[in-house]
Amino acid sequence: MEFNKEYFRNVILRLIPMFEEHRDYLSKLDSDIGDGDHGINMSIGFREVEKQIDKIYEETDDIASFYKKVGMIILGKVGGAAGPLYGSLFMKAGEDVKGQNSLTFPEFVNFIENGIKSIEARGKAVVGDKTMVDALRPAIDAMKNELESGKSEIEIFENFVNELKEGSDRTIPLIAKKGRAMRLGERAVGFRDPGSFSSYLIYKEFLEEMKKLDE
Repeated sequence: MEFNKEYFRNVILRLIPMFEEHRDYLSKLDSDIGDGDHGINMSIGFREVEKQIDKIYEETDDIASFYKKVGMIILGKVGGAAGPLYGSLFMKAGEDVKGQNSLTFPEFVNFIENGIKSIEARGKAVVGDKTMVDALRPAIDAMKNELESGKSEIEIFENFVNELKEGSDRTIPLIAKKGRAMRLGERAVGFRDPGSFSSYLIYKEFLEEMKKLDE
């Protein structure tokens, strides 16, 4: 399975309506333990991406530079902690594949991990802190371990997305150790981290677009 620049563009085109659809739910999750604006902020950021996507797609020569431009828009338009974190996710993903317009599945997995590493570096969070890292790190580690399993690429990526959802579920009983939720102490127990759920939603769209490659 090959992932070309058009695939990555199509993923972004899926994320734009996805964040509109889930805007209120993500903001509700954020209102439980944060500022209550996560969904609103993400929808604002991706509305701006929608305005510029044709221009930046034409102006960029490879996958890495295209996603870097997407990340720069998110960084500039998305408020709160999500802007720098998700901006980094897109900006840093393609560092190892500069100049390429097509990725193999192992390269694609590494592309995703580069983005996750950038979130870990910027947010200084680890598993157990009740952040998006609780979804992202276990999921990417599990996917890397399955690369030599003999499973199909679609199955491996489906497992990755399922693990993201389970990782988000695991944030519910945790005490927050990062961000605004940290000030709540034990009062944050029982609530889902909103970033962990939006991370799951993002890669769910990567999966749905991947299924088209397998048709």
